[in-house]
Order: sequence, then C-alpha cells, then structure tokens
Amino acid sequence: MQAPVAPKNRLEFLNTRPPPNYVAGLGRGATGFTTRSDIGPARAAPDLPDRSAAAVGAAGPSGVGRGRGKGPGEEEEEEEEAEDKGYDENQKFDEFEGNDVGLFASAEYDEEDKEADAVWDEIDKRMDSRRKDRREARLKEEIEKYRASNPKITEQFADLKRKLVTLSASEWDSIPEIGDYSLRNKKKRFESYVPVPDTLLEKARQEKEHVTALDPKSRAVGGTETPWAQTPDLTAVGEGRGTVLSLKLDRLSDSVSGLTVVDPKGYLTDLKSMKITSDAEISDIKKARLLLKSVIQTNPKHPPGWIAAARLEEVAGKIQIARDLIKKGCEECPKNEDVWIEACRLANPDEAKAVIARGVKAIPNSVKLWMQAAKLEHDEANKSRVLRKGLENIPDSVRLWKAVVELANEDDAKLLLQRAVECCPLHVELWLALARLEKYDAAKKVLNKAREKLPKEPAIWITAAKLEEAYGNTSMVGKIIERGIRALQREGVEIDREAWMKEAEAAERAGSVSTCNAIISNTIGIGVEDEDRKATWVADAEECKKRGSIETASTIYQQYDG
Repeated sequence: MQAPVAPKNRLEFLNTRPPPNYVAGLGRGATGFTTRSDIGPARAAPDLPDRSAAAVGAAGPSGVGRGRGKGPGEEEEEEEEAEDKGYDENQKFDEFEGNDVGLFASAEYDEEDKEADAVWDEIDKRMDSRRKDRREARLKEEIEKYRASNPKITEQFADLKRKLVTLSASEWDSIPEIGDYSLRNKKKRFESYVPVPDTLLEKARQEKEHVTALDPKSRAVGGTETPWAQTPDLTAVGEGRGTVLSLKLDRLSDSVSGLTVVDPKGYLTDLKSMKITSDAEISDIKKARLLLKSVIQTNPKHPPGWIAAARLEEVAGKIQIARDLIKKGCEECPKNEDVWIEACRLANPDEAKAVIARGVKAIPNSVKLWMQAAKLEHDEANKSRVLRKGLENIPDSVRLWKAVVELANEDDAKLLLQRAVECCPLHVELWLALARLEKYDAAKKVLNKAREKLPKEPAIWITAAKLEEAYGNTSMVGKIIERGIRALQREGVEIDREAWMKEAEAAERAGSVSTCNAIISNTIGIGVEDEDRKATWVADAEECKKRGSIETASTIYQQYDG
C-alpha cells in the first residue's frame, strides 16, 4: 500500500523565479506607473538664455541647458557672431515682418524706406488689378453655378405664378378651401343619449322662476310706505349682488392709487332726481344707504359723501335724518362751502339764515356763501347790507361788486364803482361800467386811467370811440380806433379781424354806426392778401347780411369798391 502524498501549497509559485519578460498584472490590463518616490529627489532645470530680438547683445545666464547643450564658451562665440552680423539666426520667425525683423530691428525707418514701401504697394496694386477681371469673372461664374444648383423657392414657382394671371374670378372662387381631413380617419365613438331626470329639470325651473304676481301682504297699507311682508325673489337678489359688484369694480377702475374719484355734481344730481315708485327702488335705496354709510364712516372728511347721504335720505322722504346728517357733515368739514350750502337748502326757512351765518363765520372768504346769504334776504336793503359786509372780507371779488352795484341807485353805484376799480383795477367791466355812469369829461378820465392799467384791452378804445360818437364828435371816432389799433400792436396784441368784425356788429346794434364804420375801415384788410380780398370781403359781407348787420355789410362793400 502506497503512503499518502502531502498536498502542494497553492502559493508555492511565489518562491519560484518568474518566467522571462513577465510583467505582473499585464494579463488583466493593469499597467505600471512611476511615482516621485521611485526616482528620488531631482534638481530643477536652469533657465534657458533669452534669444529674442529684444535681448540681442545682452549676456546670457550662466549654466548649461537641458540635455546635451552648449558650454559657456560656445554661447559667447555665437553672441559675438550675432553682434557682427546684426541679427540672430536662431530667433523665431515673425509672421508680419518676416526674417527682416532681426535684420532691421536696430535700423531707423527713414524717407527712403517709406518711398520703397510705397513703390512695392503700387506694384502689388498693379498686379492685383491685372488679375481683377479674371477673378471677378470666376467669382461670378461660381455664384451662377451655385444659384443654378440651389434655386430659391420663389424662383422655382415663378413660371407657375405667371400663369395665375390667366385665371378668371369664377375659377378663383371654385378653388376649394383646405379642411381638416384628419377627421376622416378618426374612429367614431359610440354615443348614447339618456333622458334628463325630472328632479334636475324642476330645480332648473325653480332657479329661473320669476314672481310676476304681487303678494297681497306686500301692497302698501294705509298710513305706511314700506310693505311689512313680501315674498323674496332670489333671482332679483342675485342680480342685485351682481349690480353692486359691478358698481364697485367701476369705481375701483376709475381710481388713482386706490382712492376712488367721485363726481359729486353728477352723482348728487342723480340722487336729487330719484323717485321711489316700486319695492325694487326701495331695495336700491337700502343698498345705497349702506354704501354711503361706509363712505362717511371710513372717510368723514370727504364732503361729497355727506352731501350724497343727506340727499339720499331726502329722496327717501326722511328729511329730518337728512338734516341731521348734513349737520354732522358741517361739523366734520367746516371749511367746505358746498356742505354749508346744502345744509342751508335742507334747513327750515327760519333756520336757513342761522345756518348760512355759521357758514360765513367759518369761511369768511367764500363768495358763494355770501351770495347765498344775500339770496335768503327778501329786502333789497338787507341784501345790499349783506353784500357790503361780504366786500369787507373779500374786497377783490368782482362778483360781489357787480351784485351790490345792481342793487344800488345811480349815485350810489357811481361811488361803489369808483371804489371797485380801486380794489379790482384789472377788470375792464368795472371800468367800462363806471365810464358809462360818468359825464363826458369824467368818462374820458376814467377811460384814460383804464387804458393805463390795461394797455392790451381793445374794449377800452372801442368804448372811447362810442363815447365820442354819443357826444357828436364823429370826426374823432376814426382817429381813436386807428390810434388804438397801433397802440395794441405796439403792446404785442394780435389783431383778430373776425373778433373786430363782431365788435363792429355789436356797435351797430348799439346804435354807434360811426364806430362800426371806423372799425371795419381799419381792420377789414388785416391778414388778407391782395388777390384774396375780393372773395374774402364778399363772403364777410354776405355773412353780416345773414346776421342782420346791414350797416356792417355796407361798409365792407364800400371798402371793396374804394
């Protein structure tokens, strides 16, 4: 029986010699690499000498370059040779200057060099011009070949488009419209129809139902205006909500930075003309009352809100509530004259004077309040007294001066106008009114003072001409108008021929015929060309005849004939 053999060690090959040319891991694709630790420390290579054109003649650094290199002696010999030649053979080639950069690096660029460059440029241009025709012909031929092989779409269909000219209108109309032919290939679905349930139809009918008959309980009962019971109309409620929402959106769209722009005149006028004739309008009044209540609560310093709320209650027939609201408005907005005027209108006749008195005390400079206070007085003496008191607070109010002059007699009016022209010297109406009340000499002085204060006002000159005509000095009328036109032109006033013609017609209606003739004679030709005079003047005369100004038209014809 043979003895058992001991098993071999599987790692025995590690102790044997590897086969020749064996590289570990090469069979599985692994390759070796070298690290810094394998080669050990090394010295850095020395810097190479600078051989550029800028360093010609400079001494190179000591040391030997990488590789085999040259010794210091050889480098010195090459540098001496480069200095003798004037350039370095080992320098880089310059793309712009060529090899001459080294040759002429140290030379100066003089006039001869410039002339030589110009000669060579002319030679280059001459050579280029000799080949220009041939080059352009070749380029044109290449472009034609490319276009022939790659034509544009418009060129491909050019012949077909030219044939479209022969088509008639009926042939154009017979061309079918393009449609969606993909529907032909779409498979039709199976559709089934079922009846709608009765509950759904009944619900829809109830939603769209309108109440057309009045409930007996909703009719007005004797002694009351508001019905004490009624059947609610859900459709009307929904439409009312939509109306309120649209009103809010309209107001927001007409706002600047979120602040609603209110048109108090139009809105208050609508409220004033509102009349309650149905239950629906009562519902609208309630909605408007809620809206205006929010307005005066959120912005109590807004006068139109108080006025609108008071007028709404007035329309609803609640006059006492309207008076209370406008009273609160006067307390919140004491400096607004519209609130005081509204409070005066809503107050009792006995209390109106007291209300307007508080108003003028709060706003003593309000012309509107003083005029309203004078309107409440029935006696002319009391009216005049109120207006004069207003003039003490507002002496420059032309409206108050006119009102108090209208109530006075001729002598008092003359004194009042003398004071008025002192307080309001720039209002020509007061000057002219005073001149009409004065005698001839005094009127001339008044008009002269007015002309000094208002040198650009033509009405003063026209009034002076009428004054002379009224006292029989017709010879001075034409001179005054002529001098007035020259003075106005010196002041830079544009002479409007149409406006002066209207003044002439007004003078004719007032009986000042000489003034009318003088105005036409001095202004009819202003701004009219000589060749257009006939047509223009004839047209003006015809228009004057249509308006009944016969004397004005006659004067225009006389100017044309003359």
